[in-house]
Amino acid sequence: MRSISALSFLIIIISLVSSCDRNRVFDEYEPVNGWHRDSTITFELGELDSTNTYNLFLNIRNNNKYKYSNLFLITQMKFPQGKVISDTLEYEMTKASGEWLGTGFGDVKENKLWYKENVKFEEPGRYRISVKQAMRKNGQVEGIEELQGITHVGFRIENKE
Repeated sequence: MRSISALSFLIIIISLVSSCDRNRVFDEYEPVNGWHRDSTITFELGELDSTNTYNLFLNIRNNNKYKYSNLFLITQMKFPQGKVISDTLEYEMTKASGEWLGTGFGDVKENKLWYKENVKFEEPGRYRISVKQAMRKNGQVEGIEELQGITHVGFRIENKE
């Protein structure tokens, strides 16, 4: 009798955990160890349903070695037929008090950052998302050579509810 109730409990837990993320279409991370200014992180997207509408997110994990209150990124969305959309983005990484934004325990925080909403992938084929860091220090033109404190860069696609 005890094994039946333990099995039932396990099935319920697995169902709850898997149903919490039912909107996820794509979710992938790349580890970063010192993000060089010339380093590009690329996510190859599989075939996406052209009739669906999606929300897109950049996921950034950082630790206490990250020295800045914001983060500048340059993204490119490359379409199957060759079109490219580039964006320069700025995200806040701390509250005004200096406390980290994001979730997580210990010194690693994860930030789920809006990239684009209500997106339709109408061209058939594979899309590619590229991300580069674009941080500058004290107005320097050339940028920070190697950005410390970012541990992972991720890209997520969710079905629009």
